[in-house]
Amino acid sequence: MGATSSPYEAEAVYCPLNFVLVLLLLLAEVHFLCFCFWQQQKMKKFFEDIKKDIKFKSAGPGKKLTEDTSTKPEVQCSSSSKQNRHAPSEGAQRAGAAALARVEQKQRPKVHTSQDAIRNQVKRELEAEAAAVAEKEKASAAEGSKVKDPACLSVSGVYFTCPLTGATLTKSQREVHIKEAILMRFEEDEVEASVMMIHTFNKDREKVKATVDIISKYVDNICKNPTEEKYRKIKVSNKVFQEKVRPVEGSREFLQALGFVSVTFPVEGQEEEEEFLVLPEQSPDALELMKERRDRLQRGEPVRAQLDRQPQAFRPSPNAQRFELPPEFYNLTAEELKREQQLRSELVEKNAMLRTKAMREKEEQRERRKYNYTLLRVRLPDDNLLQGTFYAWDRLPALFEFVRASLVDGWQPFELIAPGGQKLQESEEVSLVESNLVPGALLTFAWDAAVQADIAAAGGKSPTLLKPELLETIRTLS
Repeated sequence: MGATSSPYEAEAVYCPLNFVLVLLLLLAEVHFLCFCFWQQQKMKKFFEDIKKDIKFKSAGPGKKLTEDTSTKPEVQCSSSSKQNRHAPSEGAQRAGAAALARVEQKQRPKVHTSQDAIRNQVKRELEAEAAAVAEKEKASAAEGSKVKDPACLSVSGVYFTCPLTGATLTKSQREVHIKEAILMRFEEDEVEASVMMIHTFNKDREKVKATVDIISKYVDNICKNPTEEKYRKIKVSNKVFQEKVRPVEGSREFLQALGFVSVTFPVEGQEEEEEFLVLPEQSPDALELMKERRDRLQRGEPVRAQLDRQPQAFRPSPNAQRFELPPEFYNLTAEELKREQQLRSELVEKNAMLRTKAMREKEEQRERRKYNYTLLRVRLPDDNLLQGTFYAWDRLPALFEFVRASLVDGWQPFELIAPGGQKLQESEEVSLVESNLVPGALLTFAWDAAVQADIAAAGGKSPTLLKPELLETIRTLS
């Protein structure tokens, strides 16, 4: 008989395996229990933190330790705020959207594209600017009065003439007045007014030139391709238009004067419509008119107030060489004027010192740069005086023209002699400051000797020198 295995032997074999399995199961259970306990502690801490946070937020606003807590009532949360909100109906959503659109429309500033609206806006800005300028001028006058007594001044101030209205203006009034005059011009000639706006309202000449070139290109393309619609449509959001044309005041007004109108078109892929400036198809005559208006734009110049020379005649006076100038003549503030007076007294002392000619000329040139204007007087053969105001950088021909326009016999040649005896030459394009005629000087008038001899030989002689309108207002120099 073969050998047989005992059941006890089999049990002995499998017992170690069972023990290992049981041990592994026990370890797994212990690990699971530990994990559950850890998660429980973590969740417990999480909920405790939430409770603390809710309790802290519901405690109301913070208080200082020194603050009396009895003065402020405790804030209680309304139970209605805890109720769940129901989603609004479709009709309510549409009504809400419409209301929101109305609110946004009210909040969004309206953009006025009409010329009247633009002019009104500019007018309001000019009024505000004029008020500020008037206040500044008042303060400047107050400062200037501290420097010199107005009654002792040789001239009351510096004045300008508007070339559009002929009005006499102070220095601070000229810019505001010219802008108003240009805006009033729109009722007469939109093209001329818009050209003036472009060249006058914008100080950067390079930007103005770039804008004029672009608008000229618009016109050239239209005239070369009158039937092609793409050349008669300007996309307002176009980069070139936004950067080069739109920022320049008057550019849009000029395009409107050419016939462009604002139109909005839907754009594929966009919810909002795009604005275009569109020009209707033009006839051959209208195209020629556009070219003429383009040329006017290219020839345009800034409108500038002209210096009022304030021609004034004076009777013979021993004070002809005395000049008391108002603050406007100086390129200095009121405080700097006081300092300048001190420097003058120091200059007298320096003149007594030994200095080279080059040193003196350099210092004199530096002194003359302090002045924007100069007051010139001309002593006539009858000893009457003719006075006028000039820019320091005006040329000698301007001085001769002023004197000639004041004479009855302005056609006769004459000479002007500077204080140092130098004979001034009308043909020389030399500035008054370079001729040492700043900030004030007394010149001597003399007729051309040869011409006067011929007139005397013929028995002719003018009874008066100055024109009647100047003699009617002749004054005594104080």
